[in-house]
Amino acid sequence: MEEVSTIGLDIAKSVFQAHGADVEGRQLFSRRLTRSKVIEFFAAQPPCLVAMEACGSAHHWARGLGHLGHEVRLIPPAYVKPFVKRQKNDAIDAEAICESTME
Repeated sequence: MEEVSTIGLDIAKSVFQAHGADVEGRQLFSRRLTRSKVIEFFAAQPPCLVAMEACGSAHHWARGLGHLGHEVRLIPPAYVKPFVKRQKNDAIDAEAICESTME
């Protein structure tokens, strides 16, 4: 099985979306996560780059994921928008966040 190198995380109030990709940018998974399961999910992942849009709660999640050994990057929303290919939803946003760190 291929190892995840980058995870794009779209954060929301109660349901988050994670998009995992390998070194070459191929999608490995796309998962919905409830707020209570986010830390549990990332604790089970190998240390990797986790990207999310910068917002009010992003710093909180970045600290928590950083303590688990992940490298966290907060991306300005304006840098993510060009990577959204279709209509906006959480899964597409997570994919765009992931792709924006690979360029």
